[in-house]
Amino acid sequence: MGYLIEQLRAALPLIVHGNPYVLGVTWVTLKVALVSTTCALVIGLPIGLAIGLGRFRGRQALHILANASLALPPVLVGIGVLLLLLPGGALGSLRIEFTLTAVDVAQTILALPYVIALTPAAIQGLPPGMLDQARALGASRVQLSVLALREARVGVLAAVIAAVGSALSEVAAVIIVGGNIENHDQTLASAIVSQVNDFDNVPYALAIGIVLLALILVLIGALTVLQQRSGGLGLRFRAV
Repeated sequence: MGYLIEQLRAALPLIVHGNPYVLGVTWVTLKVALVSTTCALVIGLPIGLAIGLGRFRGRQALHILANASLALPPVLVGIGVLLLLLPGGALGSLRIEFTLTAVDVAQTILALPYVIALTPAAIQGLPPGMLDQARALGASRVQLSVLALREARVGVLAAVIAAVGSALSEVAAVIIVGGNIENHDQTLASAIVSQVNDFDNVPYALAIGIVLLALILVLIGALTVLQQRSGGLGLRFRAV
């Protein structure tokens, strides 16, 4: 216990005095979380809406595949993305291996399943007949999608919370595709691994861990409050 207290005493000044390294990895983590979550929403919401609202063959199979992707191992995603981005890979000409862009790509892929799987699940949990009534009143596809997102907003925000949480805490994919390069593409979670394994620097690892936990609490807490207080959007439908 005395050892832990001693390490904490050495770690706290790094936070209080704004250690440049700790601030740097915090900023990188925020950028990765913002970029990957935004990209996951832009790509995943239309797919989730199509699965939740669509009436086409293979819809159930797509939903099963989306749910199964929630168990996608991050280490496999990291290896897969890296193999694509290496010089001999299909996307090697982009030359973005071991960069922050590669980390963004991997984190987006890991965040996508939450958006794609949880969005249709939230839509299917709506009161029976609501969407059919909107269709009968002449709602366009866009209006129907907005209505579905509005009424299922609690579930959709749960998807956002899960995506942000994944971006903040992921380690394996970040290390594999980014190389865990200090002052370049390290995130808070991958920096903890580096400080413990490479430098045996417990105070820095503890300081970074405290910042990471605080960041998760603040961001997820804010999203949860937004989820609970989210307001409705007034929609009108053209009579047929």
